Amino acid sequence: LLAVTLPMLVLLHKYGGFRQTAALRDRVADAFVAILVAAVAAAVVFFIFGIVTVEMPLREVIGKIAVQVVPGSLGASLARAQLGTSLLEEDIPEPGYTGELFLMVVGALFLSVNIAPTEEVVLIAYKMQPWQEIALVVVTLALMHAFVYEFEFRGSHSPEPGAGFVSIFFRYAIVGYVLVMLVNLYILWTFGRTDGAGFSETLSAVVVLSFPGALGAAVARLIL
Repeated sequence: LLAVTLPMLVLLHKYGGFRQTAALRDRVADAFVAILVAAVAAAVVFFIFGIVTVEMPLREVIGKIAVQVVPGSLGASLARAQLGTSLLEEDIPEPGYTGELFLMVVGALFLSVNIAPTEEVVLIAYKMQPWQEIALVVVTLALMHAFVYEFEFRGSHSPEPGAGFVSIFFRYAIVGYVLVMLVNLYILWTFGRTDGAGFSETLSAVVVLSFPGALGAAVARLIL
């Protein structure tokens, strides 16, 4: 999971880094800054709440902090893109279709990686009936589309000229949801949530985790 964080941040900072520049060197620097900010913030918070102590083995401390580096660094970058200002903003390229899908993956990873380690995902998935899971998928797809195109949030998108509802819904909501599911399957596997689980149990957990993940994907498109 950490191995993909640095290149993902470098790509993300093409659309919203700390200095909002398209230069590769600056984007790499921004990525390391985001990782450093996340690591320091996680270390301070963990120490304050007693999650890490000076008596703990260094490897355990690093492991706890490393888990939070992924969402922390993504959160720092997204917050900078949303709350910061830049004189160079007009020089930042607008994401194309592939860029939009990438932003959705980032948003899904940001929210899902914080929720996947909890027991609630597996518990909710266990209690849900098949019809409830189908209903959740339908609601999730509807919200993914509405957040970006229907609700008048800051950063809302206008439909592409000549593109109908079906085309937009399939290209962004459907394809985006599939990407969100793949991201969440990887995250669940990373945290050992798929160990010993059958196909149906794993699919249920992915569907449950994809609800917040899909919202994160939609919000990422709004922010960036």
